[in-house]
Amino acid sequence: MTFCRTLALFVLCCWLPDGPAQAAGITVHDARDRDVVVDNPARIVSIGGAITEILYALGFEDRLAGVDATSLYPPAALRDKPNVGYMRQLSAEGVLGLNPSLVLAVQGSGPKETMDVLEAAKVPLVLVPETFSETGLLEKIRLVGHAMGAEPRAECLTAAVGNDLAQLRGLRAKVTKPVRVMFVMSLLSGRAMAAGRKTAADAIIQLAGGVNAVDGYDGYKIINDEAIVAAKPDVVLSIRRGKDTLDAEAIYNHPAFALTPAVASKAFISMDGLYLLGFGPRTAAAARDLSVQLYPALAPQAEKFSPVVLTANCRQ
Repeated sequence: MTFCRTLALFVLCCWLPDGPAQAAGITVHDARDRDVVVDNPARIVSIGGAITEILYALGFEDRLAGVDATSLYPPAALRDKPNVGYMRQLSAEGVLGLNPSLVLAVQGSGPKETMDVLEAAKVPLVLVPETFSETGLLEKIRLVGHAMGAEPRAECLTAAVGNDLAQLRGLRAKVTKPVRVMFVMSLLSGRAMAAGRKTAADAIIQLAGGVNAVDGYDGYKIINDEAIVAAKPDVVLSIRRGKDTLDAEAIYNHPAFALTPAVASKAFISMDGLYLLGFGPRTAAAARDLSVQLYPALAPQAEKFSPVVLTANCRQ
């Protein structure tokens, strides 16, 4: 009954109309703890793959004047829209040259000099908080929807994502012996860059029912061979990113990783980067897919996990 009521509510909210003037004169409190007034969200530059994905899910792709290089989903984003470059290596000229009426940028975009120029320009700049948690994900959707003056659409999408997260919690509850997972971003000159606490990788490992094998620091850092062996990962996790993709053989042939349970059992997982770490609408589905790879015995239960967000119509 609870599932039916949730689904009915989410279907109903999908058909609620947006406000009369969309986002005209809307005040948005952003990640800088500042209030930004959005008068006309007609031409948006979206910086951050999750933001772009949310805007498409809400039906605002026609308002996108440009996107950044991390906007890999849906594929039409980079195919059809001008690319302003990587989110941490932006140029003010590239963004402002698209004549945007609103810039939506995920927290952490840069460099600082570029963000200072954008902030000093006449174009409203909203920095969207990046908090790697279930609550943070839902608030991200609500903030983008609010900036667009589309609260009913945003509530429709948050209801769908919230339902998916609830299904994920049910799946995660069936994990009886969590495995230790080490996320390795890169392996340069034999040195591993691993994810610690307060990272998207740490959060997605926990959502999937695993334990981060690296918990002695925050962020992403280079770790030495002794730390790799001491972490005792059962699984090594990484992301696919073109020519820079870390492959299983590089891990298996590494002298430190060779001494870990992960290599002993040949347990290496690689997933699409935005899907795994983006913390957008598909995050619950990504955590489900990771969970099944961590715990193959959960596959029958995972088949019952039907992501509502993948079929939700929140564009009305």
